[in-house]
This record gives sequence, structure tokens and C-alpha cells, in this order.
Amino acid sequence: MRIPDLSDKKLIDRHLDRLDTRGVSRRDFVQLVTAGVAVGAAARTLGLPTAAIAAPSGKIAYMYFSSRLQYCLTVKKSVEDTTAALKIGSTSADAELNSEHQLDQYEQLAAAGGLGGVILNAPDGSNIKRIAKLAGQNKTWVANVWATEPWFTPFDASEYYTYYADPDDYHAAFEVTTKLLTEIKKKTGKGGKIIGLTGIPGFITDLLRTRGRNDAFKAFPEFTLVDDLPGNFNMEDGNKAAQDLLTRHPDAVGIYAANDEEAAGAIAALKTAGLKAGDDVLIVSAGDGNPEAASAIKRGQLVATAANVPQFMGAMMTTRLYDVMNGWQPRAPERMMHWGSKMMTLDNVDTYLERYVNNGDVAPFDYRLMSKVLHPKDWDPQDLMTPLDMDVEWQGIKKPANWEYPKAYMDARQNGQSQAVADEYKAHYKIDMFGPSPMKKG
Repeated sequence: MRIPDLSDKKLIDRHLDRLDTRGVSRRDFVQLVTAGVAVGAAARTLGLPTAAIAAPSGKIAYMYFSSRLQYCLTVKKSVEDTTAALKIGSTSADAELNSEHQLDQYEQLAAAGGLGGVILNAPDGSNIKRIAKLAGQNKTWVANVWATEPWFTPFDASEYYTYYADPDDYHAAFEVTTKLLTEIKKKTGKGGKIIGLTGIPGFITDLLRTRGRNDAFKAFPEFTLVDDLPGNFNMEDGNKAAQDLLTRHPDAVGIYAANDEEAAGAIAALKTAGLKAGDDVLIVSAGDGNPEAASAIKRGQLVATAANVPQFMGAMMTTRLYDVMNGWQPRAPERMMHWGSKMMTLDNVDTYLERYVNNGDVAPFDYRLMSKVLHPKDWDPQDLMTPLDMDVEWQGIKKPANWEYPKAYMDARQNGQSQAVADEYKAHYKIDMFGPSPMKKG
């Protein structure tokens, strides 16, 4: 077998262009190819298909849906920090809001070798079934966050689709919307018109957040949600949607944004319209706890956000992959879980800023303590995590024809294992996600 000269930059760039590996660095590509050559040669020597060989290096890839989102960039840094603490390699790939492109990226990374696990943060759920199937064939672990096809679960794939997780977006959106309406009523003594910026149409996260938002209005008949438009979870589209809505409804007194990126777009739109966020119009965000959102709260421009803490998401998903790559086996309730989010307001934003934004070189988490492999008895998730209830998660969404609940999932709910897991995680949760960093001296 002839091995190409991997020190030739022109050769590497030619392959990157041909394979359309946008978001994958030249250095990572060379490392993956080098590992892939070794694995492929060993497989052929043993008479085994290369897809059946587990990755030797255990590198974890964070595959995210757009570098246009600060959330994704913050998670990317968290994955890098966590893998460094765990002493394993990492890489990342930007899907550029295209799930088909992300599928191509996964296939290229898996084929190159050296891939142990993937954190999938997809633009939508359209690629999850294919990636889950390939993961089983390639024996690479997949932990999927947010985007999925409703009623498709890890139990419907192989053990290598180890994890589906998201925060409790319904209740988070309900809470921040209630806060918005309460604060406007406190400020003005009356109700008024509210406009909304929704996320990506059809995205399960947006469906959950929109349902939570709408249900919160039921307790406030003096307010009317007069209009909404999709901001597609990014600042640019959120800004355009907010400008359009403010033109239609110049007397709006409040704005609901589906995430922090859209809230930032709404703040800019108000400024363009000659209005002041936090004074003329109040704004809340249904997620995510970005550093910029925390700063906006501190400045008085944003009333609240549902902080699910992107740094935590990266660390939690990475340590899950690390554990299964090292032999730990999750119980059925641990394959689908919520992580906790907390409403961030002026009352608690300083703690967040100190721990997650202005923390210098102090890590926000004890990454190794999250691992059940490294700390089998005293592991600490460092956020409250609970087993996910499918009927709550996908309420109102029609089940596919002939769909049945996974046996392992139902057995766990009926024999008490789900509750036992919830109790266990609550007991192990010692380090408050909204308290000081456990790595801060003194």
C-alpha cells in the first residue's frame, strides 16, 4: 500500500477541497488520515472490514451546526478544555447550517479513522438516523444534543448511539415568559402587545420552547401575543425578524426571543428603531446563557435568559463519550436525559459572569469529577440531571405508524429504575452549577 506524503500542504488541501471538509483543519485531517491508514492496514491483515475496527486514538469530534452561533463556539472551547483535562484528542467541524453537509463530514471523519466519539449538535434532526446507523457500523460513539426526529431514540439504533440529551426547554421558556409578563405588569401596571422571535421552524427545541411560551400567556389575559416570526436561532435573522415585527407593531411592549442570539438581534433592532431595550421594550430569551447574554442582563438590556450553560453542555457530553469509550455502560434511563437550566436575571448574573466569563484560567468545572470511570463512587454531574420523559418531550407530535415504546425504556419506568436514577443523580449533584467554580482556590 502506497502512503502519500502527508507533509505536502498542496496535496492535503487538494483532498480537503475534493472531500468538501469545511470546518476540519489541515492538522486534524492529517492526524485522522495517519491513524486511518494504520487502522485500515491492520484490519486488512486480520481479514476484518475497516468499519468494524474501533478507533485507536479515541479522539472526540464536536460537530456543530454553525459558527455563526456564539453558543456553538463556547461549547467548542468547552469540549477542547474537557478533552485536555481527560488527556484525549479532539477536533470540530462546522456544518454551516446544513445537515447533509454535516453527514458528509461525519462520514469523512469516520472513514479516516482515529475517531472514538462524536458530539452531534445538528442543524435539524434529518441526519440522526443515518449517523446513528453508521456509528453502529463504524463502532464510534454518538452523543446527540437537541436536534432529533421525534420518537426516534437511542434504543431504536445500536448501543453506539449512547445518548440523547437536552435541557427542559418547555419549562425554561414558560419561566422566562412568565418573568417577562410579570416585569412589564410591574413596570407599567397594565398589559399590552408582545411580539415573538421563534427558532428554526419544525426544530424540536423550538416546538418545546414555543409551547412553553404559549402556555405562560394563559395566566396573563391582559397580554396578547400579537405576532411572531422565525429568527432561526441566529442574530442576523433575529434582527431582521425583530425589525419587521416592530414595523408592524410599533406599540409592542415586550419581545420573546427563542434564544440569546435572537435576543441580541432584537436589542439591535430596537436601537435602530430609536428605542431602548430594557426601558421602552423588555426582552427575554428562552436560552441559552451565552456570555453576551449575561453581559446584556448586567447592562439592563435583557430581563432574563434560560441559562443552560454552553460550557456545561460541552463538558457533560464529552465526559459521557469518554466514559463509554472506556467501558462504562449506561442504564436505560441514562441514555435519554435532561440537564438543568436556570433562569438568569440581574439577581444572579454576577455569579455567572465570575465563573463562566471573567474566570481567566480558572476552569468552570472539575471535568474529571464528571467521569464515572475516573470517579466511580464520588462522581458529580455538577448540574441536576434527570431521565427524559418521551411523552412530555414530544407531546402533541404524532407518533410514526406502528411505533412502540422501547422495551428497555418502559421496563425502567415500570420497575422503578428511572426514579432510582433520578434520585442517584440528585444525590451526586454537589457542586452547584450557579455557584463558585470548584477549581477556584480558596
